[in-house]
Amino acid sequence: MNWDKGFIATYHMNLVNPVTWRDQGAVKMLSGSTSRTNEGLRQTADITVSDFERKCEKYVRVWLEAEQGGDAARVDLFTGIANAPSESIGTCRTEVDLECYSVLKPVEGIPLERGWYAPAGMPGGELIKNLLSVTPAPVLIHEGSPVLTDYIIAEDNENRLTMTDKILQAIGWRLRINGSGLIEVGPMPQRISATFGEERDMIEAPIKPSDTWFQTPNAFRAISGDSAAVAMDSSAESALSIVNRGREVWEVESDCSLNDGESLEQYALRRLREEQKRAGSLDYERGFDPDAVPSDLIRIHYPEYGLTGTFYIESQDMDFDTKASVSEEVSVWA
Repeated sequence: MNWDKGFIATYHMNLVNPVTWRDQGAVKMLSGSTSRTNEGLRQTADITVSDFERKCEKYVRVWLEAEQGGDAARVDLFTGIANAPSESIGTCRTEVDLECYSVLKPVEGIPLERGWYAPAGMPGGELIKNLLSVTPAPVLIHEGSPVLTDYIIAEDNENRLTMTDKILQAIGWRLRINGSGLIEVGPMPQRISATFGEERDMIEAPIKPSDTWFQTPNAFRAISGDSAAVAMDSSAESALSIVNRGREVWEVESDCSLNDGESLEQYALRRLREEQKRAGSLDYERGFDPDAVPSDLIRIHYPEYGLTGTFYIESQDMDFDTKASVSEEVSVWA
C-alpha cells in the first residue's frame, strides 16, 4: 500500500477476546476518534456505536480497511478497554458513547503497597514485565535491558504504571503500543520510521513551529545521596550553550536513577542532552502512515520553509473519517 497516494478508507470495530486476543464479533461504529501520546496510558479513544451492553467493560479493536487500485490493506488503529457511561435513546437511532482506554488501564488501576521497591541490580526489562503482567495484552520486552544501579522506592499513590514509567526513565528505554494492543518495551528509537517532504508531500499547510529553547537548560546538576555532578554546555556550535546565550540556564535533579555502569557525571551529561533534544516543536496535519506513531522518529525535509531535520513524535489525534489524516505534534531531535 502506497500511503502517500489516495485510498478509500473504511473503519470497522470488533470485540476482542481477552484470552486469545483475537477479534470475536463486529460492532457497528457510527463515529469516533483516538488520541496517542508517549506518556501515561499512551492511547485513548472516544467512539459512538449503535449498541453496546451497559454496566460492563469489554475489549474492543478499531481497524482501517484501505483500498487502493484493487489492493486492500488492514491496519489496526486502537485496541483497548471500553465502557458505556451514557447513551441516547428515544430518537430515530440509538447512540451509545464509549469511553475507551489503552491496554495499560489495568496496570494503572493497581496501586503498589507502601514499601514496594525496584531493587538495584535487576534488569529493568524484567521488572517492567512483572508490572505489566496484569494486562491481558501481549507484551514484548527486548533483550539486553540495562540493570538498575539504584533502588526505586514506591511513593504514596504509586501504581504499577507510574512505577513502570520511572523504571523506563532510569534505564533510558521506551514503551510503545501498536494498533493491535501489543506493548513493546525497548531502547529509544535509532532509525527513521518515515520521511515526509518534497518527494513524499503528506504534510498539509499550515505547519506551526514553536520554540521552547528559552527554558531549555544549558547546565545540569545531578544529585544522588551526598554526591553531585554537573554538566554544562559550553560548545560554540550549540545554539543553547552558555557561550552563545550569554547566560546559564540550570536544571537540578535529585534522587537520580543511573543506568548500569553509568557514573553520576555521565548521567548528568546524558540528562542535559535529553533535555536539549526537545528545544522546539511542530504542529501540523498529515496523511496517514501506519509506520509512524508516538515515540518514533521521522524525517521532515521542506528546505523552502527552512524545515529539515529529525523529529520525535510526541502525540497524534485521528478521527475515524474518510479523510484518514492525523494531527501531529513533534519535537526536534538533535
